[in-house]
Amino acid sequence: MKQSHDSGFRPKLRIGSRGSQLALWQSNHISALLRARGHEVEIEIIHTTGDKITDVALAMVGTKGMFTKEIEEALAAGRVDLAVHSLKDLPTELPPGFEIAAITERQDPRDAFCSRHYSKVEDLPQRARVGTSSLRRQAQLKAIRPDLDIHPLRGNVDTRLRKLEQGEYDAIILASAGLKRLGKTELIKQIISAEVMCPAAGQGALGIEIREGDSAIGQRLAFLNDEAARAATTCERALLNRLGGGCQVPIGAFAEMRKGKLHLEAIVADPDGSKLLRESRDGDLDDPEALGNSVGETLLSRGGDEILDAVYGRGLAVPPQP
Repeated sequence: MKQSHDSGFRPKLRIGSRGSQLALWQSNHISALLRARGHEVEIEIIHTTGDKITDVALAMVGTKGMFTKEIEEALAAGRVDLAVHSLKDLPTELPPGFEIAAITERQDPRDAFCSRHYSKVEDLPQRARVGTSSLRRQAQLKAIRPDLDIHPLRGNVDTRLRKLEQGEYDAIILASAGLKRLGKTELIKQIISAEVMCPAAGQGALGIEIREGDSAIGQRLAFLNDEAARAATTCERALLNRLGGGCQVPIGAFAEMRKGKLHLEAIVADPDGSKLLRESRDGDLDDPEALGNSVGETLLSRGGDEILDAVYGRGLAVPPQP
């Protein structure tokens, strides 16, 4: 086996992970795939800013990279060799010194409608109380059901489901990927189509982050990379980046292969659902960024810039720092 001559070569791979149930599931999943290839792996739990702020709606916090900063510090210091993230939590532009070594095969990127009593969004009674902390989900819910009473919902998946079970909400909206990964699907009543609720950029995919230029680690992780997932999410993240959006703005992006072309569906919406711009286009699989950028440009020119300016102006989401 050819050893890299940089100092980053180590027989044991150390994964930095958030401590939530879902983050640990993700890290254990990657760890199992690495062990199957003969690697020794250990997981180090790192508490992030986003994990510590639990009483404020995420959109009001707006810190760029709040689920990744402390993990990146551990990566930079050499305490861990790789980090496993939900791709939708990773800022579209990584700080200098880091790169995405792999994007894994994607789980279902759509959102799930969870409820004890109602089988779909349309069945909710007038003024039903729905829980979500995502402006993207809120805006699209309000667009189809302006009467709904949307309330912030924070905490890990278990906490959110418990609040639903205890009757605090008539329904909650969560990413179906996380629920499926944790095997907590009993309250999923409806998988909402991407045409009704456009998912977040990168939703359902995992991003494996390493130190930039760490080829020894990169080579050992290369087998985790899924080309279709990388093309689709690169396109979605290019759109998000073009719109200047962090993960908490009311922007949806969903790319998938259709008849040999990459197809992108994207939305920008006012949080109250009063204005929702939708754009879809096919592009070249070889240049997913170009498709994301061009759809982003179109949305901005159609009034997306005004919507986003208003969102930032209201302090609902802090634009990422350049």
